[in-house]
Amino acid sequence: MNTFFKACFTAASILGASVAHAADTVRFAVTDIDGMEALQREMGPFKEAFEKASGLSVEFFPVSGRTIAVEAMAADQVDFVLTGPAEYVVFNARLKAQPVVVWNRPDYYSKVVVLDQSPYQTVADLKGTKISLGEIGSTSQHLAPATLLADGGLEYGRDYEPVFLKRNVAVEAMIAGDIAAIGMNKGHMDKIVKSFPDQKFRALVDGPDLPMDLLLVSATVPAEIVDIVRRTFAEKSADLLAAVTSVDDNAKYIGGSFTTDVNDKDYDLVRKMYATVGVTEFMTFLE
Repeated sequence: MNTFFKACFTAASILGASVAHAADTVRFAVTDIDGMEALQREMGPFKEAFEKASGLSVEFFPVSGRTIAVEAMAADQVDFVLTGPAEYVVFNARLKAQPVVVWNRPDYYSKVVVLDQSPYQTVADLKGTKISLGEIGSTSQHLAPATLLADGGLEYGRDYEPVFLKRNVAVEAMIAGDIAAIGMNKGHMDKIVKSFPDQKFRALVDGPDLPMDLLLVSATVPAEIVDIVRRTFAEKSADLLAAVTSVDDNAKYIGGSFTTDVNDKDYDLVRKMYATVGVTEFMTFLE
């Protein structure tokens, strides 16, 4: 009998250790980093700094895009996801995922850009033209520029034809006269100015600062783990930001910060942007 109870106690101890280990490990994905190799390269320094600061272990979960990430969370394969504001709205609608930490980046706002020598002086002048809105479903390339155009009096899909071209391809098309304007963010504008030094560009309209990228959490993660993550970002912000920005691929966060006081309502603006392009249900990503 004693041997039986000893065996049961040993088994319970092993199970308890296993559960404790699982509770101390958070599974982490990034929607715009494709594959494990890139995830380790771009987020490895952050992982190391976060583990040291929090006492938690981070297990990378590579994904090949936002759809795979949301399906992985639905299957309880991932706990935390770093993603964009438009993507967050879908995670929240489908899975009740909640925002934990905002990853602020400087100069994150959208523009509608034309060639400097073009005749277009106002948004209204673009009526009847083709306009590239970059990546479909993107906050800064699609939803926000479409909203800027709507605010200028142009109804999406009726007063102009939206097309979705890679940024450099769109610039070439604009130079050739095939499209009239491009929706992009300020960082993209800086890049095309460098990539096309013989051309001059002009922002027809600038938008306000956009809702930022954020770290969201699955509804199944215990509150105490969420609290540890949030507290770590609040108390070790400088260390974590230095680790993130030590990688060239994360240069967009240089000069940024983290905000832990965040709630779902902060992203209602993105829901309004979705409505501009005719979307009022947020259960799937725009394709």
